[in-house]
Amino acid sequence: MDFDDTPDEAAFRAEARAFLDSRRPRKDRARAASRYGDVGPSEIAAAKNWQAQKADAGFAGITWPAEWGGRGGDPMQQIIWNQEEAGYDVPYNVFLIGLGMCIPTLIAYADRDVLARFVRPALRGDEIWCQLFSEPAAGSDVAGLRTSARRDGAGWVVNGQKVWTSGAHYCDYGLLLARTDPMVPKHAGLTAFWIDMKAPGVEIRPIHQMSGGSNFNEVFFTDLRLEDRQRLGAPGQGWKVAITTLMNERLAVGEPRRPDIHDLIELCRMTEIDGRPAIADSAVRMKLAEWWADSAGLTYTRFRTLTALSRGQTPGPENAIAKVVNATKLQAIAAFGMDLLGQAGAVMDPALAPMAGLFQDGLLAAPGQRIAGGTDEILRNIIAERVLGLPGDVRVDKDAPFSRSGR
Repeated sequence: MDFDDTPDEAAFRAEARAFLDSRRPRKDRARAASRYGDVGPSEIAAAKNWQAQKADAGFAGITWPAEWGGRGGDPMQQIIWNQEEAGYDVPYNVFLIGLGMCIPTLIAYADRDVLARFVRPALRGDEIWCQLFSEPAAGSDVAGLRTSARRDGAGWVVNGQKVWTSGAHYCDYGLLLARTDPMVPKHAGLTAFWIDMKAPGVEIRPIHQMSGGSNFNEVFFTDLRLEDRQRLGAPGQGWKVAITTLMNERLAVGEPRRPDIHDLIELCRMTEIDGRPAIADSAVRMKLAEWWADSAGLTYTRFRTLTALSRGQTPGPENAIAKVVNATKLQAIAAFGMDLLGQAGAVMDPALAPMAGLFQDGLLAAPGQRIAGGTDEILRNIIAERVLGLPGDVRVDKDAPFSRSGR
């Protein structure tokens, strides 16, 4: 495995860095702003402005076809851009779900008229998308969902509820998975649609989180009418469409979140234990070494994905490793940082708290990271069955019609 850039990759990295240097300041970790609070109108406006700048310069949709506004580049260029952009102070990315999950699914399954309508506006940041999969009775078991879409003439009528929908309250469109046939096994009776989040019959209720934010939502559908052109894939093909979305989701949510090991080292330099910098304490250094090793292991595990992408291969289920380890590591690092802060850990105001309250906010948000994109238990099952080749769990409802599954 060669970790160095090829000449072409080095040239692209230099181009990306020059663009970023001309538009954004370098990130100051000591003044790191919390990224788990509410996303308000000013943050959305800033994110849209930055997305438009990237699109104009050819740094949005790097791997997307040029005909849809992309660069027509390769996955390694996208990875290099992500690595470089991470070092700069950029607006909160409200487009992660839309551009990382929803639009790639549309590109795979929608007709050209739909793509001509939606891809460019999404790429430029004019419109924001959300993903409508999870339900109160079907979280990680996506195939167990009960939101129904029934035929009504040439269209469909949707009734039901979704939950934990990130950003639904500021999104324009969504990717919906609904049950269209309850008389077949649960995986076979699903169909995917795109929907207008502002359409009659859609009600959005933000959920107040313990971190103080309200970025997740309940979404209710009451006789929501859809045209058949809003369907993605054939009726009953929804599980296949969902897998396309979920594979992109697992890769996206597997990225490291802050506070990370570098933030913790900075905090250890700023705080004291018994009159000495915390970083000089042997017990603290042991924990830092442990998390540094974990972080390095994840880095090199992700290099396997980069190698597969550079060879034109499709990454496999090993992406679940990064997601499950990063989520638990985030929670552990945030908790350790709060221990170091002592009474100062009770200060939530970013203007007063050390490192702008990054550790306080991270501790409250970390449990959600262990649920979003698949719970720890689901991901460990994926690793066990699809990476290690261990026997799968017993599923008594595997071949039973959904209507008889006891739900």
